[in-house]
Amino acid sequence: MRRPSIISPTVDFLCVGGLSILVMVPLLLSGRTDLVLIGAGVQAWIATLINMPHFLASYRIVYGSRAMILRHKWATLYIPLIMVVYMMLAVWQAQESQAMVYVFITISSVYLAWHYTGQVWGMMASYAYLDGRAFDVTERRLIRTSLRILLAWHLAWFLFTQLRDPSRVMWIYQLATGASVIAFGLGAFGLLRMRQRTGHAPPRLAMVAWIALFVWYAVMARDPKALFWVQIAHSIQYLAFPVRVELNQTQHKPHATASTVATHMAAYAVALLAASLLVAQVVPASLMGLIGNAFGEEPGRAAPILILMFINIHHYFTDGVLWKISNPAVRQQLFAHMPAR
Repeated sequence: MRRPSIISPTVDFLCVGGLSILVMVPLLLSGRTDLVLIGAGVQAWIATLINMPHFLASYRIVYGSRAMILRHKWATLYIPLIMVVYMMLAVWQAQESQAMVYVFITISSVYLAWHYTGQVWGMMASYAYLDGRAFDVTERRLIRTSLRILLAWHLAWFLFTQLRDPSRVMWIYQLATGASVIAFGLGAFGLLRMRQRTGHAPPRLAMVAWIALFVWYAVMARDPKALFWVQIAHSIQYLAFPVRVELNQTQHKPHATASTVATHMAAYAVALLAASLLVAQVVPASLMGLIGNAFGEEPGRAAPILILMFINIHHYFTDGVLWKISNPAVRQQLFAHMPAR
């Protein structure tokens, strides 16, 4: 019998973390210190074709209906407006100081740590649900504590790699790195406890998502620039979910056929890629660039960074309203292709 899945068992395995494990573990075992392997131009195209669509796919859901916009006004209207005002002030202040730009980057990095670990928990909860099981309170606490320790490691890593004098926070980074071993033990114990309680192995893809996060952070620890690959792995992990929501909505339309569904999904993919190319190539360089250049060279250089941070931070807020598996409405739209339980 075919396993329940978001897209398919094989695609789910590759997206949720299997592909990144298969690629990153050999890189780690090779002993290389430079793990990026490709130039900036290729990185930009990969980010445009994979990373940017994962932002825009969430916007498609959040801004897809007036009801959704009005239901989540803070995420859809107020937070973006606050950030736009902040960005304008930051561009203006960049004539004298980059302080507001650095603050925006720091906020984005803090949210990034929260976002990575939170998404992994969402993956684990989703695949447990697909397997017809759920983590009990103790298992959930053990696993989420392990993820929160990794969140702390990510923040320590950010400080260690970004401060001009990293020696000041070396002890914090070393402590967080040591604590990551404890994190692995806590999560593993939670998964083992689930096996003992249910008499079955924990959901396979939930374990893949959890292990993948440790692999991602090992790669970042080896080569900070390899954060690029972690961002791509995170985006791939995410994309299967909005694709499934789009597919479910299309399949449940009146008179939907296999042909009309396939045509719609092809158009959906093309639209995501086209919009990604537009945003990546036009918005940072032209839209905010015009505003920044009006004030001088430094503001002009700061503006594209600010727009990228805006997209990142806003994505964290939109995800916060989209993917709460405990919410029946979320389960209904994400798992509409599954038999009723």
